[in-house]
Amino acid sequence: MPSEKNSADSLAALAAVIASRLPARGGDPEASYVARLLHKGPDAFLKKIGEEATEVVMAAKDADHGGDPKKIVYEVADLWFHSMIALAHYGLSPADVLAELERREGTSGLQEKAQRKQGADPSPSEGESA
Repeated sequence: MPSEKNSADSLAALAAVIASRLPARGGDPEASYVARLLHKGPDAFLKKIGEEATEVVMAAKDADHGGDPKKIVYEVADLWFHSMIALAHYGLSPADVLAELERREGTSGLQEKAQRKQGADPSPSEGESA
């Protein structure tokens, strides 16, 4: 039977598991990969985010030259997962990211970027909308 869960629910469920691994919540670095990264501190999970972002780029380049495009999905999943660890560390959630994307909906990426340059948007992000 198909799941009734939507993507936001899946992200929220994963975020709850990640949050449960925070040191302040008793995450055990001996028993959990996430707890180990969080215990090591930002340098550990930020390094993983950089590695995973590079792997996304490499998978996309490979797909351009006959490689399996599904590898991009695999690598993006890793990137999202490690980014969610960073969100949890900083007291944020996927819902915060979704809210930001919804805020940008209907705004040209060029317009949104121009607004940031003019200081109209307090968001420090560098991503672009559609």
